[in-house]
Amino acid sequence: MFTLDLRERPFTDRGSRLLVMAADDGSLWIARALYETRLSETTVLKGLRLFRGDEELTVRQAYPDRIDFDGGLTLAFAGPETLVLTGAGARAVWEGGEAAVDGSFTLVGEGRHEGVPEKAAARWASWFAKLPAVREDLRERAEMAWWTLAVNLIDIRGRESLVPSKYGYVGLWNWDSYFHAIALRHADPALAREQIRILLDNQRPDGLIPDVVHDHGVLSETTDLPRSDLARLAQHVGGEPIREVVPVTKPPLTAWAVWKIHEAAPDAGFLEEVYPKLVRSQEWWFERSDPDGDGLAEYLHPYSSGLDDSPIWDDGPRAEPPDLNSYLALQYDRLADIATTLGRAGEAAAWREKAQALTDLMIERRWTGERFRTLVGDVVAEVRTPLDLMPLFTGRLPKEIADRLVADLRSPSFWGERPVPTVAFDDPRHDPDAMWRGPVWLNVNYLLADGLRRSGYDAAAGELVTRTLAMVRDGGGLYEYWNPETGRKAQRATTGFGWSAALFADLAITSGA
Repeated sequence: MFTLDLRERPFTDRGSRLLVMAADDGSLWIARALYETRLSETTVLKGLRLFRGDEELTVRQAYPDRIDFDGGLTLAFAGPETLVLTGAGARAVWEGGEAAVDGSFTLVGEGRHEGVPEKAAARWASWFAKLPAVREDLRERAEMAWWTLAVNLIDIRGRESLVPSKYGYVGLWNWDSYFHAIALRHADPALAREQIRILLDNQRPDGLIPDVVHDHGVLSETTDLPRSDLARLAQHVGGEPIREVVPVTKPPLTAWAVWKIHEAAPDAGFLEEVYPKLVRSQEWWFERSDPDGDGLAEYLHPYSSGLDDSPIWDDGPRAEPPDLNSYLALQYDRLADIATTLGRAGEAAAWREKAQALTDLMIERRWTGERFRTLVGDVVAEVRTPLDLMPLFTGRLPKEIADRLVADLRSPSFWGERPVPTVAFDDPRHDPDAMWRGPVWLNVNYLLADGLRRSGYDAAAGELVTRTLAMVRDGGGLYEYWNPETGRKAQRATTGFGWSAALFADLAITSGA
């Protein structure tokens, strides 16, 4: 069983907002995870130390179900809001408080509880038993991924929601939830469906699926811009950036995720429930997010792309990289699959026609003979990103175009020991540590591998998966993104990241034991 370092991997529990972490001075501190709030502002208790006489009892080891201290003391969760110390003959000392530990002592929460460590161990054993078989060399990291998924489950407005991370991302984000559901389908398809339902239950009347569902409501529009856009706009207007309310969502992968859940655990009733909402979402992109009316949807805001700080946005806050209409073309095919399952053959045929027509339009207007162009307003963005390759996701490209994209993927621009950088290795804007400006993100690799298989390039997909699994296995943890040169955590990446855990787990499971 893997252990927790109490820094990158805090001690926490499914359903709990409490995190027990190691401070620089060797003590422990406890904070509460809240939406858009730093942990330093939500401290519950700090400076925690245990003593027997004058001897300090330090942490011996931390596990998913408990923290063991010298002297036989144990800290475990009795419930989401309750932490209990078990042992005898010790003192717990913290900033502003002190108490004797004799048997079972409630450190945070209310009441005294018996048998807490045993119950916590049984609870975690039950969760880990749901992890399907994986290769032995991947097992420790897969167990860490499985733990990450569990501890990132919290209650948001009365519904169990899987958040990206209790370190900073305490809300149910749109496309994160699709990736989370892909892993959950293997053990708890009902919970996977619930992640989709939460988003669709908050869909706007115009069809937009919100960016975030959080403790205080939803985020479906914003005046905010990433740092690159703020700097650019400030230059244009004498230091005061232009602000306007813009709708925000995330890339249209809802039907894709719904179908993956259905393939693992068929449920026609769920398909019937979500189908009209998926149709409304698909229509939104062409009715509300195609400002020039050319039939190719655009991201109206960087946040809607999910690639907030990509250099694509250095030339403006509205863009049309090749991934968006590729996702929409695949969505048409997944709507057709759902319609077929529901016995709506005519609708299915219409969706297939739309999938091909959108793919053909992308080729006609955006294929240069070498690559698919990214437009930022009316300007062609020259930066090279793996989004150039995402039309493979459609599975509908002519072979000569697909071959060209695969060759580009396998070239030194994108291929290496740890592919795929989010800006090409040979692009002058490549930065291996800066968010979407060079690091490897698991969702990009996962979507590319999915598209490669759909386009008939199974060998390339298999190699990409193999290299991705090796990078995560050997990289030290489950991060938001990885430095492609070192294979380790990129400097500013969040730890314990939900979709990295989910997609690693799914790839490990589907790669076979």
